[in-house]
Amino acid sequence: MSDLFSAAVLLFVILNPFALSVYLIDIFRGNSPRTVASIVIRAAIISGVVFGVFAYSGEAVFTRVLQVRFAAFQVFGGLLFLLVALRFMLSGSATLVTLRGEPGQVAGAVAMPFMIGPGTVSAATMAGLRLQPWSAAAAIVSAVMGTALLLVAFKLLFDWIGARNEALTERYVQVASRISAMAMGAIAVEMTMKGLEGWLGIPE
Repeated sequence: MSDLFSAAVLLFVILNPFALSVYLIDIFRGNSPRTVASIVIRAAIISGVVFGVFAYSGEAVFTRVLQVRFAAFQVFGGLLFLLVALRFMLSGSATLVTLRGEPGQVAGAVAMPFMIGPGTVSAATMAGLRLQPWSAAAAIVSAVMGTALLLVAFKLLFDWIGARNEALTERYVQVASRISAMAMGAIAVEMTMKGLEGWLGIPE
């Protein structure tokens, strides 16, 4: 049970609903709670299915389909994640303008690149390797649905605050984006180091 809890918490932390709330701030402002909930739930379903595929297939999707080692993905994914974290740290919420997809594909734009990214795919794959299938599925569903519910709660909170103090919302966006950048950077470095250890055959 502790492994299941650890896997769920790791995926939830990497999903980072606080960073996602910054990413979705324009969507929060321009849509009703019901619309936002629909977008978030669809994005959660897309992400959950992708995570489930990687958890079920484990390293096979890398070694047999892509013909690369999982460790290579961890190194590349960690470096890519680190670049995004650095852009967040330097540019704050302005980074989101270049990362968001087309407005007509909002659910997919929410799923990519934050919900489905190198860190979350790696966490889902590791959950599949370390846990029984039902445990890995439970960890993924818990983390994804917990993130979705928290995002809907953020939408309601932003609506309540925005009507009273728009400056407070802006301050939250700037602070949360940079705090999230530090967490993302630490996770990216750890992911890269784990990939290097796996590549070099160093035991954990």
